[in-house]
Amino acid sequence: MKVVETGTTNRGEDAADGGGHGSTEETPSATASRTGTTGGGAGPLSGVRVLELGSLIAGPFAGRQMADFGAEVIKVESPNRPDPMREWGRARVNDHTLWWSVQSRGKKCVTMDLKAPRGRELFLELCKEADVILENFRPGTMEKLGLGPDELWKINPGLIITRVSGYGQTGPEASKPGYASVAEARSGLRHLNGYPDQPPPRTGISLGDSLGSLYALQGILLALYWRDARGGTGQVVDVSLVEACFSLLESTVPDYAATGIVPGPSGSGLKGIAPSNIFRSSDGKWVVIAANQDSVFVRLAAAMGVPGLPKDPKYCNHAQRGHHQEELESLIADWAVQYSAGELVRLLDEHGVPNSTVSTVEDIFEDPQLKARDMLVEMPDEELGTVVQPGIVPKLTRSAGRIGWNGPLTHGSHNADVYQGLLNLTEEELQSARSEGAI
Repeated sequence: MKVVETGTTNRGEDAADGGGHGSTEETPSATASRTGTTGGGAGPLSGVRVLELGSLIAGPFAGRQMADFGAEVIKVESPNRPDPMREWGRARVNDHTLWWSVQSRGKKCVTMDLKAPRGRELFLELCKEADVILENFRPGTMEKLGLGPDELWKINPGLIITRVSGYGQTGPEASKPGYASVAEARSGLRHLNGYPDQPPPRTGISLGDSLGSLYALQGILLALYWRDARGGTGQVVDVSLVEACFSLLESTVPDYAATGIVPGPSGSGLKGIAPSNIFRSSDGKWVVIAANQDSVFVRLAAAMGVPGLPKDPKYCNHAQRGHHQEELESLIADWAVQYSAGELVRLLDEHGVPNSTVSTVEDIFEDPQLKARDMLVEMPDEELGTVVQPGIVPKLTRSAGRIGWNGPLTHGSHNADVYQGLLNLTEEELQSARSEGAI
């Protein structure tokens, strides 16, 4: 089994994607980091082939993770319309965005026009060799191209077709475009963010897209297991960005059904959960102190030099601390501001109280724990120099993932490798497909 990722969509018309935004066992050579001639590697997904049609984040993020764990990912872009991710991101080196190198790492990139007859033929040939299709078009797009599930299962009944969209493949609003910000709002997730009586802010990343991709990856792995270990067949994995966000609402749904409670934003903490909030240090930094569990609150009281505090009826258990949350957090704030962030962290650590400074990315680059866990991986690149990649998650002890190479900068850089190496096209056939505009 092997993974092929294709991205031929126009984001404004067909894509479900929104905007916004592991440890390695070995570091590849500079040549491998660009050309990808090493293949998919020997990770736990080695041998999986997925045809992924998608751009930007919702979908391709799942493809990136599969590539990290050994899948062969072939990303197909339109010959005339590259993935917009090539232009996204804050930082550029030699006129190339670094975000592209992260999102497309370990993938091979080819071009294909699904609307061209020859392009469609090549896609169907790839489908015969594939295990999974991963796409994030607007629902109905594949069907309009004559490439819906029923057509694809005729040539490969074991094909797992993973579809990521704003609202899912069914329902009265299935055809509406959906982006991360829309999904976060529609799901109820955004209503819970921010401070009371203020506009609900978004996080500084495209959370909804990434959540959708994580569920897409989960669905793919479940479907592969059912097919290969349980004797199942191909099926559709239907992922909605709205539903991915909705799934995180914890007790909000049963609480409302039973009591009619409509929770709102609670600022930097959670209402009734105390103490668990941010507190300012003497040097102006914010430190999270999470001591709402009874036994941990005892340790915090000792750190504060008031070991009798847990015996106070107002703070004697979780429920009472929740009822007197503002008063308790005011006490902790008055204590915390006497110490610098470093002093506060050391004191809390000494007493076993969960805590952390609120890290900037600058802080992350100096974080000894993240360094020890290989969460900052330096990847060589002959055009970009060294690209620092976020590491692989999760860590597997016996079949660890690895980053094969940085995302290929050249549009269609692996056309010959895939079309001649995988589909056995001759040089003449390859040139003919190119002249027809199929690739």
